[in-house]
Amino acid sequence: MKRAFLFLLFLISIQVLSAKNFTGTQNDSTKIKKRTVGILIFKNAEVLDFAGPFEVFSVSNQIHNNELFDVSIVAKTKDPIIAMNGLSVNPDYAFEDAPDFEVLIISGGMGASLVVKDDAALKWIARMVEKSELTMSVCTGAAILGKLGYLNDRPYCTHNTVYPFLEKMVPSAIPQKHKRFTQSADKLYTSAGISAGIDLSFHIVEKFHGKEVAKNTAVYMEYKGYH
Repeated sequence: MKRAFLFLLFLISIQVLSAKNFTGTQNDSTKIKKRTVGILIFKNAEVLDFAGPFEVFSVSNQIHNNELFDVSIVAKTKDPIIAMNGLSVNPDYAFEDAPDFEVLIISGGMGASLVVKDDAALKWIARMVEKSELTMSVCTGAAILGKLGYLNDRPYCTHNTVYPFLEKMVPSAIPQKHKRFTQSADKLYTSAGISAGIDLSFHIVEKFHGKEVAKNTAVYMEYKGYH
């Protein structure tokens, strides 16, 4: 009986140590701010544009005691969204009932060309950008920010095929064609195409919670692109 009890204590201690290894440098006396993350999607959104950031932020939260992020998908309505190549996604929120997200992620894809013509969508996005602590776009999501005037006289990244279009839309914007992502303003970031949104997401996780937390997430995901 005593031997079994000691073995149980040993197992519990291993689990506690493992949890501490994924806690980063923050100690028990540090108040961790859990941020709401809203990922905007729309018809013909590029799947990895939203699925990549979703994985980074949600896994980061998962392996750090569910204390870091509350990640949701938002669209104009709660109707299923058909993303690129036919993937159907059920949004958590519609514009009308979405909370004020502290982190807003604007995905890209061919559907972004329709969003820039949708006044209701643009109005909602602009309000969220102003209220958010941080906004990031992925791929052609930069075109939405450009349409709203957020890239005027500012550096930006987007998909390699979209630079000519954005250069006409926002002549004063400064393309960063050699970068995976860039900080466009104090609380605004833009990434290059598709997979670059993963890199930017790791950068944001590190910005909020430190390099060790981001590294733990990359190790768990077996993602070699974060250093």
